[in-house]
Amino acid sequence: MEKSKEAGKETRVQGPGEGDRAPDFRAQASGSTGSEVSLSDFAGRRVVLYFYPKDDTPGCTTEACDFRDSMVPLQKRGIVVLGVSKDALASHDKFRTKYELPFPLLSDPDGTICQAYGVFKEKTMYGVKRMGIERSTFVIGADGRILRAMRGVKATGHVAALLADPCLAERV
Repeated sequence: MEKSKEAGKETRVQGPGEGDRAPDFRAQASGSTGSEVSLSDFAGRRVVLYFYPKDDTPGCTTEACDFRDSMVPLQKRGIVVLGVSKDALASHDKFRTKYELPFPLLSDPDGTICQAYGVFKEKTMYGVKRMGIERSTFVIGADGRILRAMRGVKATGHVAALLADPCLAERV
């Protein structure tokens, strides 16, 4: 659990922080029927695990397309990209096809992965409070430890900032 300083006060952030072992998971992946993906499947590789609220919405589409458009530099650095939301596989498949996304989207309908990473939170939109996924990205090192925990990111410019981050600077 990491600490966050907000408006002069210190708060505890739920979920793992930088240096912590990334929680393993197993989830259904878009792209092929019945395909399951586990974080441990990528042992020895760096993984960008990004959480987003909902398929085919403006911000989530911007972010997914930015990852798509950045796949060449990410792959040159040996990075695996995995997107996670609570949407069903059918929704993920439509979203991937519509925007030609070259990476798996993981379905977390019961929120198990979201809870493990501490990204399912109370959010306020137009004065209404509800539970939802906080847009967040975790860079997981080849050793399974979190190199970077980015919570509450903005969709626009997020991938560019990630590419400039030293934790993705060179191929491992």
